[in-house]
Amino acid sequence: MTTPDRIAVAAPHPAAVDAAAEAVAAGGGTIDAALAAATALTVVYPHQCGIGGDLVALVRRPGHGVVAVLSAGAAPAGIDAAALARDERMPRQGAQTVTVPGAVAGWETIAGLGARLGLAAPLRRAAGLAAQGFPISPGLARAIATRRGELLADEGLREVFGDGDGGLLGEGDTLVQPALAATLAELAEDPRSMYEGRIPESLAARLRSLGGAHTAADFAGHRAELLEPATVEAGGVRWSVAPPPSQGVVLLGILPEALDGDTAELVEAVHEAALTRQARLGDPRGGAIDVAAMLDPRGRAGDGALPRAGRALGDTVAVTAAGSDGTVVTLIQSVYQLFGSGILDPATGVVLHNRGSAFSTDPAHPGRVGPGLRPPHTLLPVIAESDGLVVGLGCQGGSAQPWILAQVARDLLDRTTDPAEVLLRPRFVVGSRDLGHEVMTLVAEPGVGDAVTAANELGLPVARADGPIDEAGHVQTVRLHADGRLDAASDPRADGRALVLDAHGPAPRTRPRYPKEEP
Repeated sequence: MTTPDRIAVAAPHPAAVDAAAEAVAAGGGTIDAALAAATALTVVYPHQCGIGGDLVALVRRPGHGVVAVLSAGAAPAGIDAAALARDERMPRQGAQTVTVPGAVAGWETIAGLGARLGLAAPLRRAAGLAAQGFPISPGLARAIATRRGELLADEGLREVFGDGDGGLLGEGDTLVQPALAATLAELAEDPRSMYEGRIPESLAARLRSLGGAHTAADFAGHRAELLEPATVEAGGVRWSVAPPPSQGVVLLGILPEALDGDTAELVEAVHEAALTRQARLGDPRGGAIDVAAMLDPRGRAGDGALPRAGRALGDTVAVTAAGSDGTVVTLIQSVYQLFGSGILDPATGVVLHNRGSAFSTDPAHPGRVGPGLRPPHTLLPVIAESDGLVVGLGCQGGSAQPWILAQVARDLLDRTTDPAEVLLRPRFVVGSRDLGHEVMTLVAEPGVGDAVTAANELGLPVARADGPIDEAGHVQTVRLHADGRLDAASDPRADGRALVLDAHGPAPRTRPRYPKEEP
């Protein structure tokens, strides 16, 4: 495999970019950079991702094309779907919302696609970061304040995020996670120990004590999948996304308006696609999924039966990396809503996700809850390839990820644009319960007047924000130009950075602007 001369990386926290830079300085390639950033993020961004969550990724390798890595865990075999069907919606948090976490199996599968340093090195580095501690970033501080009640209610979360005086840590305070450090060190010796042995036994016991049906056998049965991506050709570009239960095909369905339409056409397409996704996305393991409807949602929207999902704020992290050799990785991992299920296992330090809250309790719904089934999934990595450019894209934003990426895709595919300037522009999102609204609503940052006008003409309620908002997404992007040039950008709504690294030089260090430092 050719060693790239340069590697671009973008991630939502500077510690992740530092980890990627150190991996490259140690002789790692693009995949190593992505894995180093991803493992570091599970320590420094525990409100958004962790080893207790899921992972979906795309990897492009020269001579191999694009492959999807889907590591989304299933509901336990003993889950009582009949009892849950008596409720209108799944719980927002708690043991019933925890599916088997897939992130570690996903990392292991990605490493097998060509990591030079293996998975042990980034896991050991992440363990050291957890043991030594780091300053709490503004994004994590906002999440702690938002979920104050849940953090104080759970003994594991209270122990880690409490200040020892009945309150919680805040921006600039040092967060140390000794139990998580020990778990990461154990995973460095054998990643499969996430699914067999002490760690899953502890997690399953904790969940059962809180009303879950989980057993160690549920964890042992998990495997990541290597799949062909879903693809379309649009605007002279080949677009690749992960297949269902990922919502990637929903983005593909609105690309015509995103690339060639005006704002009003895009808003209308987004509205129809949101309703169609809500009614039709589910797990192919449970039966046929109407992918055709999501690829062309026009006129097919139906009122779905998905449960109340909580706010989309802070539910995901994206890492993107590209090498001058043509390798591109876009990786998304998540604990779903902020701090996931609201459960931290004290023995392992693992925050468990609440991905199961996205199940439908309707037995007839394609996204229904059931033993061994996976919920409709928001994680949406994208790779776009044209003759002159390859773009890796991913973002935070929950169910709104298709609309967020649709608003930046066209301009990022223009080789003359500054990607950082594109990500700085105001955006809108459309959603309902995922954005904290009971009905489908357009949420607008200042500066998207055309979208507000279009929503008004459609009779779509509008909620106006006072400034940039997390719900509008934390986009991370890398671009590989035909001449070998690389560029990258990290969304200013997050705490992150983007760098182009010299694979033959020393590792640069990014300097966080927090705590309490003016931009």
